[in-house]
Amino acid sequence: MDTRVAVMAVIAESFDSSEQINSVLHEYREYVIGRMGVPHRDKNVNIICVALDAPQDKINSLAGRIGRLDGVTAKTLYSSSQK
Repeated sequence: MDTRVAVMAVIAESFDSSEQINSVLHEYREYVIGRMGVPHRDKNVNIICVALDAPQDKINSLAGRIGRLDGVTAKTLYSSSQK
């Protein structure tokens, strides 16, 4: 199955959403290469970067599920090639 490398940027404007985000990411753990979370307490936001290697439909599904959470925005950048 062809996979793509992608980076997903997630901005969570509520610390309460962290548990929901982690739960969704756990469901897609087989596709996660790595992730980094940075809490910006002064602005009350969490900044999360997730590196993925997955079929494009799985990446789209993950981004959609995370982006539909209250107070959460997710954007994805894809590599140019599929392998």
